Amino acid sequence: MRLAVGFSIRRAGRAGDDFGLAECVIEAQHTSMSSVTPCRATATLFDLTGKKALVTGGAVGIGRGFALALAAAGADVAIVDIDDKVGPITAEEIRGLGRDSLYVRCDVTQREQVQAMVDAVVARFGRLDIAVNNAGIAILGADETLAQSDWDKVIGVNLTGAFLCCQAEARQMIAQQSGGKIINTASMSATIANCNASYDASKAGIVHMTKTLAAEWGCHNINVNCISPSYILSPMHASTPTVVRQRIRDLTPLGYVERPEDLHGPVVFLASAASNYVTGHDLMVDGGHTLNAWLVPLGRVLPPRVSPEQETVQLKHDLTVMGVPFDADGINPDLHPEIANAFKAAFGL
Repeated sequence: MRLAVGFSIRRAGRAGDDFGLAECVIEAQHTSMSSVTPCRATATLFDLTGKKALVTGGAVGIGRGFALALAAAGADVAIVDIDDKVGPITAEEIRGLGRDSLYVRCDVTQREQVQAMVDAVVARFGRLDIAVNNAGIAILGADETLAQSDWDKVIGVNLTGAFLCCQAEARQMIAQQSGGKIINTASMSATIANCNASYDASKAGIVHMTKTLAAEWGCHNINVNCISPSYILSPMHASTPTVVRQRIRDLTPLGYVERPEDLHGPVVFLASAASNYVTGHDLMVDGGHTLNAWLVPLGRVLPPRVSPEQETVQLKHDLTVMGVPFDADGINPDLHPEIANAFKAAFGL
């Protein structure tokens, strides 16, 4: 019989740190090689069982994707939004996965509503471990004529709203003395100039705000990170013409238009113990789109992992529950005509 040194693992969690990793205690023992079980500790790093989370802007699109991913990993998830029709439907989806959920209406630009929202989540769940601040808007227009009210609204929702949420969430996590994970939705527009000044500035502000809060709150075992998607097929892009979608595919190394599903893994990583030593980080999830200023379409050797039909699965779901009609490509040019018109002008359509 061949002998080997085996390893047994027991948890050595530390009090006051719900995100503590399992410490491997190694014990030498003589055993048959055939009975050695591989160390599977890494599988638990992404497990969110028992965690309590909230997602702002969680009714549809990116936010719904975040919420479903956290719930699938084991967390109870509150859906925070201003869509009183779809928000409760998404919360019911979460409960259908066997997790607890509630819908909370909240205008993130209003400090009192934000605090009341956090209080409502804690009243239901008992505590707050994970907060995903995803609420956001875009108002397109030439910057030389953009109304100050439009500038103020975009900055108010995207940046000030995210800060107010971070602030209230961190106060709760600090009071709990158990650490936590705060994740903000930024954008590749924080890195490249692809929209207009109000949107790009708001997302660049998210990235640096995230770094600053990470530096300040690390002493409380609170990790603060952000995720930067590319063009993503949420309802905001339901009016994007097919020719534009194809251009995105042509200028993205991975060859397809991003879906909310492509953010499932990143958000679970940043919400879980797997990212315990990651803070102040902007996680770019763009299929390689920002790696270069591409001059010509990129060729392919293998077909993309996702087909054009697969790209629109969640988009079509969201439009259906919103009661918005769409064509076979998941397009409704009237939902966001300002986006459709901007792309048409840029492409000479």
